[in-house]
Amino acid sequence: MPDKVLGVIPARFQSSRFPGKALALLADKPIIQHVWERAQCAATLSDVIIATDDAEIYNRALGFGAQVEMTGANHLSGTDRVAEVAARHPSMDLVVNIQGDEPLIDPAAIDAATRALLESPALSMGTLAKRIERAEEITNPNVVKVVTALSGEAIYFSRSPIPYARAEGAVYFKHIGLYVYRRDFLLAYPSLPVGPLEKVECLEQLRALENGHRIGVVETSYESLGVDTPEDLDEVSRLFAARALENVTARS
Repeated sequence: MPDKVLGVIPARFQSSRFPGKALALLADKPIIQHVWERAQCAATLSDVIIATDDAEIYNRALGFGAQVEMTGANHLSGTDRVAEVAARHPSMDLVVNIQGDEPLIDPAAIDAATRALLESPALSMGTLAKRIERAEEITNPNVVKVVTALSGEAIYFSRSPIPYARAEGAVYFKHIGLYVYRRDFLLAYPSLPVGPLEKVECLEQLRALENGHRIGVVETSYESLGVDTPEDLDEVSRLFAARALENVTARS
């Protein structure tokens, strides 16, 4: 029987920098609707569910036809919210955590990360990385870097520039925060010991590595662009309009 894959989009109303951003409008649709519609286009996903603790988001999601589930209000991370939903769906083999603030998410990127786990049973998690093209991102601690083994499995994630360029030829990759989990691993994840590397880097994915789990990393050309502030929404709106114009031009 083929593996069943559940896509979960965590969405909360509260945000310190942009309250209610999930419902902010982009081309006359709330951001969360754009994410849901694009996730629906991923070929590997069996179902897509929006997970929220907010009644307004819940009702709006129902209004545009999404599957949506209410979750607890005290989750410390989107991963915890996704795990709550995954626990209700024992028939699913894999669970994809799709960021609810990325209205331009590429369905092909979702499929690429998911196929890493479908093709390699030894992996507990899968995620994405993109080659860094702007030099300033290498030293930016808000851009998480990742290095991998020749097999494509993660060796380490860091806010520091890795690798250190003592010789010429260093290539840098930034982590794209889309995660695929084996369902059983996801449910056990909150109970794993938090190690010193996770504590000092403040990177949750290091918990898996510190506890001996393997993470597959797939290179992608997808440029992650989340909406954390109203200014981010302005930038995404410009990109959205430019892409719409490109599509119209290509069809004419």
